[in-house]
Amino acid sequence: MLIQYVALTSETDKLGFDELARVAGALQKQAARDFQPIWGVSAVVSAFATLEDVPIGYWPIIVKTNVGIAGVAGIHLDSEGQPYSLVEFSNQWSLTASHECLEMLADPFGNRLVAGDSIKKGQGRVEYLVEVSDPSEAAEFAYKVNDVLVSDFYTPRYFDPVASPGVQYSFTGALRAPRQVLKDGYLSWHNPVDNHWWQAQHFGPKLKFVDLGILPADVKSLRAEIDKRSFRPRLVESLPPNSKLVALATQARAAATPAKASKAKAWRADIAALREFKG
Repeated sequence: MLIQYVALTSETDKLGFDELARVAGALQKQAARDFQPIWGVSAVVSAFATLEDVPIGYWPIIVKTNVGIAGVAGIHLDSEGQPYSLVEFSNQWSLTASHECLEMLADPFGNRLVAGDSIKKGQGRVEYLVEVSDPSEAAEFAYKVNDVLVSDFYTPRYFDPVASPGVQYSFTGALRAPRQVLKDGYLSWHNPVDNHWWQAQHFGPKLKFVDLGILPADVKSLRAEIDKRSFRPRLVESLPPNSKLVALATQARAAATPAKASKAKAWRADIAALREFKG
């Protein structure tokens, strides 16, 4: 099986390497334990102190203080056509990094399409862009790996023609039907009849359909071009300080601290015993 190598690195002084490494460990565990069995993609996620430390052949996820321009955060292709991702720092940056990591693994180049019936009446068959975290991207649908918030993602059954009992449409179960779009999520597709791209956006009280128009014929990445035309309000904002999710993640980290400290103490004791025995 082909293994994809992903590098998590930071170009903001707001993020220390210890935190970067902690999140990289969570993303690695999510990729191996949760994502690979469902999507069949094997990955190694590693933390690197600087962008210069990232080995050739790795796909970087770069955390920055302020990306600055709408549509720039997300996955792009470099001059060699290889994917990289920009993540804006916030108190939910791990959730955003997880989102981008999973979408990079499912569709590195942002051009993967799946046929299905349109959720917009009257359109018939359309081509959905594979973005596994978009329909349930809001923080309220996230879950924890170790003590880190990570993104929900849909399964290949998300594009089934009809709903079936007992089917897993997303990892957490938040998505309960094919092509469902939850609050603060969205879904993008191409209508072959008029060549327009469309989005179902659930950024307000109810779902609305937005015509994104015709994309340039020479576009390298459908996903990157669509991101330029889209606005994802929740994904780039911080969670409020009193957020239950922030509190739960903080509590989980605090609860795990004694156990981790005990394991560290035990490992050091074992190392000391080995050294004494050798002497």
